Amino acid sequence: MSGEDLPGMLSAMLPRLWGFALRLSGDEYDAEELVHKASLRALKRVHQLDAGTSPLSLMFSMIYLVWVNEVRTRNVRKHSGFERDGDFLENLTNPVDSRAQTHTMHRQIIDATQRLPEAQRVVMLLVAIEGMTYQQAADILEVPIGTVMGRLSRARQAVGAMLGDGAASSTQLKTKKDYIA
Repeated sequence: MSGEDLPGMLSAMLPRLWGFALRLSGDEYDAEELVHKASLRALKRVHQLDAGTSPLSLMFSMIYLVWVNEVRTRNVRKHSGFERDGDFLENLTNPVDSRAQTHTMHRQIIDATQRLPEAQRVVMLLVAIEGMTYQQAADILEVPIGTVMGRLSRARQAVGAMLGDGAASSTQLKTKKDYIA
């Protein structure tokens, strides 16, 4: 990818970027702001991109970095007494699958994932939901691949424990691609 390609590719990536930002922040307004800020940041630095850079990985990385900065800012605001109060958006399950049992299972997995520590939750979102490889997630988060693997393993174990179902062991939790197939 060259720097000139990003503006044309950005509109096609927006649904996935917004979905990632929504899962990361849990709020529609925050998701829109994250995508907006990350897109502006990427477009301003388009001339600095390497030819081999994956545009989607680049944008996920930008969204994550903006989110980390937002979390730090909120922590400062919280200590200063100012924080915006917002309700969490209900995440939607696959609209094609209307079975109540599947909806309930998805809701339980989403709720369990939301309760994970931030580092584990982000890795789970990137790998299990967005379908990123371990290496892509490591590049986005700027951590070693072993760290991604460890966080994902602990996240899967924690979700399995929260669900309290022996069938949902850490090795049997499925990714988004498993549900689509």
